Amino acid sequence: MKKFHIFLIFLWISSIGYSQNKPAYQIFNASGKKVTYHKMLKEMSKADIVLFGELHNNPIAHWLQIATLNDLNEKRLLTLGAEMFEADNQHGVDEYVAGKINSKELGTLVRLWNNFSTDYKPLLDFAKKNQIKFIATNIPRTYANLVYKNGFQVLDTVPMIYKKWIAPLPIEYDATLPGYQNMIKMAGGHGGDNLPKAQAIKDATMAHFILQNREKDKLFIHYNGTYHSDFFEGIGWYLKRKDSNLNIVTIATSEQENLNKIEKDHKNKATFIIIVDAEMTKTY
Repeated sequence: MKKFHIFLIFLWISSIGYSQNKPAYQIFNASGKKVTYHKMLKEMSKADIVLFGELHNNPIAHWLQIATLNDLNEKRLLTLGAEMFEADNQHGVDEYVAGKINSKELGTLVRLWNNFSTDYKPLLDFAKKNQIKFIATNIPRTYANLVYKNGFQVLDTVPMIYKKWIAPLPIEYDATLPGYQNMIKMAGGHGGDNLPKAQAIKDATMAHFILQNREKDKLFIHYNGTYHSDFFEGIGWYLKRKDSNLNIVTIATSEQENLNKIEKDHKNKATFIIIVDAEMTKTY
């Protein structure tokens, strides 16, 4: 009987300790079921393309990008790519990954995001260390801004020599896709119909450069803002239009106050949804 009492006390102490844990994140599948990191990793390793959607200032997303990259590199040959680097800056990215220039010199050749040092330099450094090709997939911001102001037709005026940094024209576009419709609603009408077109030209261009640089025996991991691949739209929609047989695993990042159950709005957002505690500190 004494041993039984000791066992009950041990269970009570253990339950208190467990209830006081404060997890930083929880992974769910599309239907809203909790899954493990290793389940997500297993599915990623079997894909042709992984679209890793992040919240740009979320440290958990950036940490998991590096964690999955380390683990996947042991399982598959890889090619990497990212929204955060624009196609006309590919030479600078190549020079850095090849070890020919340092990060200071990189900043003179590449339009770096303000959070590059904390959030994206580790990805480039991983590619550099492991000699993995890293693709700058995004459209140069100048042309995305032109579309925002003038619509797709303005791209016809771009000199042919610069069109190599843009998805082939004309751009296929479905204005009825919920993601593009929601952009207009969230913007309160500002930007009009051209706002989602500017998003679409980014999506189409990133998909174009993913496919252009994808190798059959390698897993292509692409890092982008989660909205570019949420609900299997955006980049994924353009990829599937070109090759419906692609095995694409998408990851979305969202925030909630309660990690025990995924909120309805986040279900079906991606193959895997990383729900992060809403109180998590930001990288900027």
